[in-house]
Amino acid sequence: MPPFDESNGGAPSPKLPGKPCDPWMALKTQRGFGNEHETEALRGALPARNNPQRAPLGLYAEQYSGTAFTAPRATNRRTAARGAAGGAPRLEAPDVAAHEPLRWAPRGVSTSGVDWVDGLEVVCGAGSPEGKDGVSVQSYRCDADMVDKAYASADGHLLIVPERGALRVTTELGRLRCAPGSCLVVPRNVLFSVAIDGEFARGWVLETYAGAFTLPELGPIGANGLAEARDFEAPVAWYEDRECAFQIVTKFRGGFRASAATHSVFDVVAWRGTYAPVVYDLERFVPVNAVKCDHPDPSIFTVLTVPSATPGVPVADFVVFPERYACAVDTFRPPYFHKNVMSEFMGLIRGAYDGKGERFGPGCASLHGAGVPHGPDAETFAAASTCDTSRPAMLAGGLAFMFETNALLGVAPRYARGGPRGLDAAYASAWAALPRRFAGPKVAPDSA
Repeated sequence: MPPFDESNGGAPSPKLPGKPCDPWMALKTQRGFGNEHETEALRGALPARNNPQRAPLGLYAEQYSGTAFTAPRATNRRTAARGAAGGAPRLEAPDVAAHEPLRWAPRGVSTSGVDWVDGLEVVCGAGSPEGKDGVSVQSYRCDADMVDKAYASADGHLLIVPERGALRVTTELGRLRCAPGSCLVVPRNVLFSVAIDGEFARGWVLETYAGAFTLPELGPIGANGLAEARDFEAPVAWYEDRECAFQIVTKFRGGFRASAATHSVFDVVAWRGTYAPVVYDLERFVPVNAVKCDHPDPSIFTVLTVPSATPGVPVADFVVFPERYACAVDTFRPPYFHKNVMSEFMGLIRGAYDGKGERFGPGCASLHGAGVPHGPDAETFAAASTCDTSRPAMLAGGLAFMFETNALLGVAPRYARGGPRGLDAAYASAWAALPRRFAGPKVAPDSA
């Protein structure tokens, strides 16, 4: 057999007397459409499984996802790649702010008398309420109660995730309390009012214009695990018969409209049905994970999903990363380097997240838009590549979440890079320490 020729991508190099060899005319290829191919330009570069603790030859592991994690096997597309840590191509700097890694420091709350609905701000989003297509990610911060005031969204269903301060929520169908560590789903057009426990409250909101939140299918997991329907709590009927000057704020086609009433809107005495707000304690989530080796996709941590018309591809997923054991042996246990077809918005409620270092504390948030290479912080990568994996490790005290969507998210101007709440200085430093492919363009850090 002719000698191995790396300049020809590993193809045998024909030696024809008197004629120079054009390597482009003798390229080695792999045949087949949609096949599971394997190839390596250096022998030994491709390990037996996707996420060993240390990739061979000093390389790093990255996965390209061409479909949602949960797409059916016949249509699922992904490639596990091995890159050269020192020589991988850098991420270019396009004009769209969503197409680069962004991270935000916790936002302070001043005592300014702002209630929950007035404290809402759009962070990023895509699609349109008019077409009932897409999602919006919002943040809130407030230090006052909504008094004789109610809010409803005609645009979409709301999922509220508190990070600081418990919310006392009065809805048309009854009352619920949602503390940090819980989530609240409020269906489209249901009126509600928010009061806070303590001096201030802060958190995030996922609004989905298409479909409604539902429990994900368990598939091979079977009958038990993840979030159980019995652990969601709906309100019992509660009403007040009170004359007052009442304000109703409605979100319609992306804007806010106010109307007045002379009686409290919370006057529903009894109700029956399946369309009601619910609260869920995330401590009740039953995590499923790898118990021997390699790395399952984060879809195994899905609490709620909004299905789309395409099987296995959600409009949005609400994913949680709770306390759990990491058991995989000879495996890089934190989330791997990744380039996703989905968009990922992530926040930390308490403790620490195993994929990010100490700089990513409670109240921090990050966005990795579709196609943006991303992965663990530099110190996390170094520690996970050398730690003892022969014993299980308890990931204790942490609670992080992720909004994942098939939409291509655009970032609101005040949250984009260069805005008043853009990339924080500590993250810019940590990001620059990663392999060149994940470092991105040089960024002038903004003040938090």
